[in-house]
Amino acid sequence: MGLIAAVWITVLLVAGGLALDRTLTNQVRQNFDEQLEYILTAMIASAEIDSFGDVYFYRSLGDQRFLEPNSGLYWQISGGETDPWPSRSLWDRTLQVSGDHFDNEAHFYDSDQFEGEPVRVAERTIILPGSETRWTFAVASATEEMDYQIQQVRLILVWSFAVLGFGLIVMALLQIRYGLQPLRRVRAAISKLRTTGENRITEPLPSEVQPLVEELNGLLEHSEKQAEEARTHAGNLAHALKTPLTVLTNAATARSPDLNEAVFRETRTMQRHVDHHLARARAVGRRAVGHARTDVRASAEAVRRAVERLYPEGRLDIAGSRDSMVAIERQDLDEILGNVIENAAKYGGGSVFVTVDVEPESEDCLIWIEDDGVGIPASERTRIFDRGARLDTGKPGTGLGLAIVRDVAEIYGGGVKLDESEDLGGLLVELRLPRA
Repeated sequence: MGLIAAVWITVLLVAGGLALDRTLTNQVRQNFDEQLEYILTAMIASAEIDSFGDVYFYRSLGDQRFLEPNSGLYWQISGGETDPWPSRSLWDRTLQVSGDHFDNEAHFYDSDQFEGEPVRVAERTIILPGSETRWTFAVASATEEMDYQIQQVRLILVWSFAVLGFGLIVMALLQIRYGLQPLRRVRAAISKLRTTGENRITEPLPSEVQPLVEELNGLLEHSEKQAEEARTHAGNLAHALKTPLTVLTNAATARSPDLNEAVFRETRTMQRHVDHHLARARAVGRRAVGHARTDVRASAEAVRRAVERLYPEGRLDIAGSRDSMVAIERQDLDEILGNVIENAAKYGGGSVFVTVDVEPESEDCLIWIEDDGVGIPASERTRIFDRGARLDTGKPGTGLGLAIVRDVAEIYGGGVKLDESEDLGGLLVELRLPRA
């Protein structure tokens, strides 16, 4: 930032300095030319023609330098067949004038006709009253004084712009350092988090970086939540596996005759617990990846095709919104809908009806799955979400479907609840999922 500021300040000051130098230099030259033109006009106003047809001044020019040889200020009148009439300051020299123009304006040009003394010449060709000769009036002045003025102007410009540029660069660097000071305070606050064990940045910081601090605190909270979820899952899994392992250990130690059955029974229990926690872990991991977008209708249609192959005698209808999107990964939405719809087809009477509803003012997408089965009593609708809980043990299953549905939905900020279907008379499963 400092380098970019220095480069741009330098470029702009150089460009502005060149423009200002050109303007002031032209102004000095213009003032110089105006002085020459003033003298030229005074010469023409004082000139008359004598009886011999020559030019003379009926009044003298006031500048003493015209009388001093090689003074740097000269005049000369030339025209016709006569020799040029020079000022005394020219001494033995003659101005070489162009004299090839005839108009009402004075002409200015630089000349090096005098060795070591560059001059600027102003000349004008006119016809005086009483004469038909074209007379060329010329005034020349050494440019030493003008060059000195231009040099002084440029010297002042260079030093002024150098000091200005240095000051601007210093101020830009100070501004950058002051402007980035809040970031250094944020860095110090983060270092303090690491060294002191604090879990939030509570130090008051400038409003410019406060949104960054809030996002950082949100990230810390999210990380803590994930770590707490991981600890909870690990503890739950350990607790769930502890009892089957104790049963197997006691059976093996006692050389129980039904050891084979105990191993089969308890390992299935442990497998259910492992599957359940793996499903939660996958959902948490996919949620942390980023903002997901999944088409509800496409996922439901895919689940319907799979369920219809398992239960070809049943009927499954899908209605409602066709373009609803939810902020859930496709694999997790398939698992949620697959568990609920498969349960409806397995335990229902053969008819399953799925409705997708999206209200414009709501931030959630509602999905209703209804069947025509016997339903679930209200007293059992909470216990059925427990891991391994089953009301109908006559059909194959693990008792983890609804527990996985509830846990995955809650991981994404949604929820699930059970009720009685008014249309079909069976169970109504209401899924509430966040819209994308």
